[in-house]
Amino acid sequence: MLEVEGIHTFYGLSHILFGVSLRVEQGEVVCLLGRNGAGKTTTMKSIMGLTPPKQGGIRFKGEGIVGKEPYLLARKGISYVPDDRRIFADLSVGENLEIAMRKARVGEGWNKEKVYEIFPALKDIESRRGGCLSGGEQKMLAIARALMGNPELLLLDEPTEGLAPVLVHALEDQIRRLREAGLTVLLAEQNVRSALRLSDRGYIIGNGQIRYQGSIEELKENEEVRKKYLLV
Repeated sequence: MLEVEGIHTFYGLSHILFGVSLRVEQGEVVCLLGRNGAGKTTTMKSIMGLTPPKQGGIRFKGEGIVGKEPYLLARKGISYVPDDRRIFADLSVGENLEIAMRKARVGEGWNKEKVYEIFPALKDIESRRGGCLSGGEQKMLAIARALMGNPELLLLDEPTEGLAPVLVHALEDQIRRLREAGLTVLLAEQNVRSALRLSDRGYIIGNGQIRYQGSIEELKENEEVRKKYLLV
C-alpha cells in the first residue's frame, strides 16, 4: 500500500532524512522506532506532504505522491494523526468529528456511531469542548477524527506519548480493533514495548537513516540493536 524509496528531506538547509526507505503492506501495522530527534516525525510529514522530500520517491497504492498537497492525499485515503494532536479546542467532541467527515469511497465506511464503538469514552463526552479534554481523551479524539475521513492508511505519530500506562493499554486495544476493521497503520513510536505488542514488522531509524528492519520476532531477539538505537 505504501512504498517509501530513498527519500532525502530538509528543513531549510538542514538535511534531516538520508535515503529513508520503508514499505507497508495492506492490512499491516508497521512501526517506525527511534529516539527523540531520530527522524520519525519528519518521515511521517514527508509521506503526508507537509515536508516534501527533495529526493526519492513515495508511492501510495502504486501512485507517486511526492509533491502532492496534504489535502489531496487525505482525499486519496491517507490520514495523519500528529503527535501534538491538533484538535479544535473551541469545538465540542462531536463537532470535531463532524468537521472531518468524508464519505467512504467504498461501502459504508466510518461515521460517528462506528467511531464511538471503538472509542466509547468519547460518546460520554460528546458535548465537551476539545480544550477541556484530558491528554488521553485528546489522543482518542485525534484518532477518531482521522477515522472520520475514511482513510485506508493511518499514520500515527507517537500515539502513546505522555499517557499513563492504563491509557496506553486501552489505546493499544483500540488500535488492534482498527486493524481488525481492515485499516493499515504506520506507527511512529518511542515506546518500544507498546509498538512491539501492536506491530507485524518494524523499522528502526537513527540520525535520519533506517538502521534496522525486520519482523517483530527479530526485533525482540536483537537486543544489541535495541540497545544501540533505542535506549536513552
